[in-house]
Amino acid sequence: MSDGDDGARRDLRMPEDDEVFATVTEMLGANRIEVRCADGVERTARIPGRMQKRVWIREDDVVLVDPWDWQDEKADVVWRYEKSEADQLRDEDHIG
Repeated sequence: MSDGDDGARRDLRMPEDDEVFATVTEMLGANRIEVRCADGVERTARIPGRMQKRVWIREDDVVLVDPWDWQDEKADVVWRYEKSEADQLRDEDHIG
């Protein structure tokens, strides 16, 4: 039996403005994570208060980050993708 969403393409949140896809490489603590962005840059990303305790982020999760204008090696996490959504992004070649 199917769980209902096999093969069904879902419209996912895509990057806007300066946002880029990233993969979480390390949990740093204090609401910070290390991410490897799709543009090849390793950044320290901050998990904003509105996501803390509501959205659990783990290593290897795919997230959407917004790099800081004044410090390119830092960014804010704006979205986390579920595993099925990340698989869909890989299938559609949005992320490697």
